[in-house]
Amino acid sequence: MSVVQLIYASRPFGFDQAMLNGILSQSRRCNSRDGITGALICRADVYLQLLEGSAAALDATYARILRDDRHLEIRRLSYHTVTDRLFPGWAMRDDPARSWMWSQSEVANGAIDQATYLQALKIFERLAAEPEREDA
Repeated sequence: MSVVQLIYASRPFGFDQAMLNGILSQSRRCNSRDGITGALICRADVYLQLLEGSAAALDATYARILRDDRHLEIRRLSYHTVTDRLFPGWAMRDDPARSWMWSQSEVANGAIDQATYLQALKIFERLAAEPEREDA
């Protein structure tokens, strides 16, 4: 089975820890069921998510995300067939947005709209190379 990788960005609506916990819990449950792996980078001004799995599973998941009122301004950054998964052991790894990612002012000034597939992928490649946080 070929693996498709989808990267999208959105703006959280009403972001707080309880909402994030709900998203992560639902994502892990559904992704485990659907054979999807990936990572979510989040903070109050941006969600950046990479999902990996079959095209059918990703299409259905992305359709759910588009209907999810916890996300605003959803923008698909990439949809590509890949050879290997970046997060093979993770139904959904979560991580706070890092300082080496876009700053809040860069996001406010359109960094996501200007982002290329390779720029977004490099963020996740860097995250995949980092050890898991102790508090994750």
